[in-house]
Amino acid sequence: MVDADDEERFGIVAEGGVRLDRALVALFPDLSRARLQDLVRAGRVRRDGASVRDPALKVAAGARIALEIPPPAAAEPVAEAVDLVIAYEDDDLVVIDKPAGLVVHPAPGHESGTLVNALIAHCGASLSGIGGVRRPGIVHRLDKDTSGLIVVAKNDAAHRGLTAQFADHGRTGPLERSYAAIVWGEPQPRIGTIRASLARSRYNREKIAVVSDESGRHAVTHYAVVETYGEAALVRCRLETGRTHQIRVHLDHRGHPLLGDPVYGGAFRTKAARLGTDARDALTSLGRQALHAELLGFSHPRTGETLRFESPVPPDMAALIAALAKG
Repeated sequence: MVDADDEERFGIVAEGGVRLDRALVALFPDLSRARLQDLVRAGRVRRDGASVRDPALKVAAGARIALEIPPPAAAEPVAEAVDLVIAYEDDDLVVIDKPAGLVVHPAPGHESGTLVNALIAHCGASLSGIGGVRRPGIVHRLDKDTSGLIVVAKNDAAHRGLTAQFADHGRTGPLERSYAAIVWGEPQPRIGTIRASLARSRYNREKIAVVSDESGRHAVTHYAVVETYGEAALVRCRLETGRTHQIRVHLDHRGHPLLGDPVYGGAFRTKAARLGTDARDALTSLGRQALHAELLGFSHPRTGETLRFESPVPPDMAALIAALAKG
């Protein structure tokens, strides 16, 4: 029995001998395979008029498939009005220029006031849902105190397409991520690549560490020194992989932690005394790691168009750069 609010779709299986869930993906590509499997198990799929509940069931060519899609459930995080800087938005995705201090996803200690809460309020009914829930699809994240560009999916198809690109790390597509970082000292060589596997620290669960055993995840950061300021340097970092805290840990591993980083730059705090008065004041005002996601490029998951966005460093980092340049 189809509920009044359900959406009912129909399709004819083109290729026989395939699993039901694979046939459904071919017939209804805007829904993820996981979502379709859930609908099968919930009794929302009929084959030639008979209800089926096994996603692995083999189906014959020409079989008529009926799919009932209930309306997306309300998101668990509540909608909250938060001012957002929208770099781009359409029916499939939204690109946000995130300010420092904004947490991306609700978590213990940050159950509200997050980017997800803000997007639920901003997008409203345009969120068709991820996995049947009316919520934005977080494809990648920025640390709370890292500013800059982040893309979020509005529906299953966009979420699946963007996730595949980020998992591929731009090896076969136009995915591009670049960050502006202000670091202590001057990395040598001035242009280079850091390859060091990362894992959760065994001694401090809030930190990520470089490891050499099998617990680590492959991580690669390309960098280039843009400008030097005596005690510090402006560095552009391009991610080949996207691990938690990757840039912060990699640069610290090389002996050049980010200015203002409270987690990885602690040993360098006394170096602030060597800065000029204006630079010390600007660093104090910054109050965070000097890291900004300045460039984001990817292929639109529906149209295939290459999208590319740039964001200038925010005023707090710009003030620190200007003060460092003065000496």
